[in-house]
Amino acid sequence: REHEASFLRLLDRMTNGTKIEINATGTQLRFKPGVLLGGDIEHDCPIGGSGRSVGWFLEGIFPLAAFGKEPLQLTLNGVTDGTSDIDPSVDYLSSSFIPLLIKFGIGVDDDHPPPELKVTKRGAAPLGGGSVDFYCPIVKELNPIDFVDFGKVKRVRGTAVSCRIPPSSAARVAHAVKGVMHRLLPDVWIHTDVHSSSGKKRKSGDVGGCGPSPGLSVNLTATTTEGVCLSVECSMNHNINSDSGDMMQHDQTVERKNIELPEDLGKRSATLLLQEIYSGGCIDTSAQSFAMLMMCLTPEDVSRIRLGQFSQYTIMSLRLYKEAFGVEFKLRADDIGGEGSDDESDDGFGSKRGGGQTIICSCLGIGYRNMARAST
Repeated sequence: REHEASFLRLLDRMTNGTKIEINATGTQLRFKPGVLLGGDIEHDCPIGGSGRSVGWFLEGIFPLAAFGKEPLQLTLNGVTDGTSDIDPSVDYLSSSFIPLLIKFGIGVDDDHPPPELKVTKRGAAPLGGGSVDFYCPIVKELNPIDFVDFGKVKRVRGTAVSCRIPPSSAARVAHAVKGVMHRLLPDVWIHTDVHSSSGKKRKSGDVGGCGPSPGLSVNLTATTTEGVCLSVECSMNHNINSDSGDMMQHDQTVERKNIELPEDLGKRSATLLLQEIYSGGCIDTSAQSFAMLMMCLTPEDVSRIRLGQFSQYTIMSLRLYKEAFGVEFKLRADDIGGEGSDDESDDGFGSKRGGGQTIICSCLGIGYRNMARAST
């Protein structure tokens, strides 16, 4: 497909010596990777019916970014919001994946600033028009991780993003989220990021504004006393064709009765966040496979994380990691509380859980090192 070919072109620009061969029917790919270079790269992601959001591209770049010859400064243009059903948004990656990169030792030294993901222009599906800047320093090797203590939820932060729709819609989403979360804790703050059609008329270049498509989405993050960050996201699903999983063409019309109300969107996102907290994992469901991949690449030492219920994607990823790296994870069912804690059946808010267990996942890394970086 077009977005898959575009991702291969992006990998070709990030590396030196990569060889890509695709047969005439497009059903067979022969890929010989080269050396990761990094540097300043700008790439246009396809939009429309055959395109995917910039989050889909970033999800594949994140595990590679730190192993280049020099720090990566990547600019992606395309869809930034409105595809949470099939692709992660930029806000979700910034609140969930970026802290994971730091926990694995990327950007913790004084040589380079920590990894950063910033939206310079919003672009809702399907026509996009947004822009994202991603910076990632290089490392010699990752650090092993021991992330099994959940703690108690101390605050909830979020961002409600609206593009080319009435500004009150984002405020209605934030009000609905707080209506649910304030029953459980007082420290809830939702930022409203509103972009009207006049945003593109600003004289400050491409900073600010949004693309031509309307959209409404919300990203929520719960932080615990032990540094656990659980993130969820929701978006108005009228821009997604659920049958094929692709973005709808811009000439398709949407009936008003099929558009989700902002209040319903806010309640749905708050409910998803509560489900993530109830599961008891230190990594949210959508980031499970990424965390396990980084664990495979750590030095030859034991890494451990606590996860909730596995998604089907995570199960398939474990099989791929065993085939590609020869790494097998040891899985052990455990209570919700951290090791040695007295609140093993606590739900994070101070009340007792109704049931369910978490899974302690541990593995021995393969000791992968950055071969492109000059040894000192």
